[in-house]
Amino acid sequence: MLNISIPRFGDLRLEHLVLDVNGTLTRDGVLLPGLTERLERLHPLLEIELISADTLGRLEAIATQLGLPFTPLTPGEAETEQKAVFVRNLGVRNVVAIGNGANDVGMLKEAALAIAVIGTEGLAVEALLAADLVVNSIDDALDLLLAPTRIIASLRH
Repeated sequence: MLNISIPRFGDLRLEHLVLDVNGTLTRDGVLLPGLTERLERLHPLLEIELISADTLGRLEAIATQLGLPFTPLTPGEAETEQKAVFVRNLGVRNVVAIGNGANDVGMLKEAALAIAVIGTEGLAVEALLAADLVVNSIDDALDLLLAPTRIIASLRH
């Protein structure tokens, strides 16, 4: 569990990290370098879950490479709502969600802490507006969780 007390934002008791895959953890379906070590450092603090529309068909291989559980979205159904329901089922008050796409908006809006990643594949404007924080890379997002005083510095009022 990761406890963060942010003046005038609230007290966070985070138990789950929900990560979008395409554009957040990968570029063109290839896992970005340096993620494994950060995720290993976060794993004792947070249960890490991958969720994806699996646009490039690499979700299972990436999850296996990282040793993490994954949830593929059901094709043809509202992806944004599927991700929102996934976060609700985990308990919204205990979730930090990280994503970059329009289909991440639901999970970003539901999560106690929402981080949008600009990354090399861009950031959907809707995801930007749903986020509590916006960072340049997934490395920056994960580093915020490893050094939570950075989150406090950004979100306190």
